[in-house]
Amino acid sequence: QVHLVESGGGSVQAGGSLRLVCEGSTYTFECMAWFRQASGKEREGVAAIGTLGTTSYADSVKERFTISKDNGKNTLYLQMNRLKPEDSAMYYCAARFAGWGDLNSPLARNEYGYWGRGTHVTVSS
Repeated sequence: QVHLVESGGGSVQAGGSLRLVCEGSTYTFECMAWFRQASGKEREGVAAIGTLGTTSYADSVKERFTISKDNGKNTLYLQMNRLKPEDSAMYYCAARFAGWGDLNSPLARNEYGYWGRGTHVTVSS
């Protein structure tokens, strides 16, 4: 059974940092991603990574967030630096077994079939 469990969320002041962690089940996912959903808004893709390390970022987080993956542990990370109040949201881990080359859009919600329950991030000004 596939399980994705996020952790690392919390409250931080603007300019601060957080590191999100997503622990997957023993299955090997070819692609994993982080999405976020702020109150009253659509869920949006933040960053995605393939097994070979290819990455994709939303423009709003480039140069501030870094996605990485430990393939051996099937664990996904999101290092978030220089956080802004607009980064406040529930952050979700997502995964798929199909490869990066089969993706139409790495940050599209419908590309991923497996989801965690989320971890909340609040950034105060």
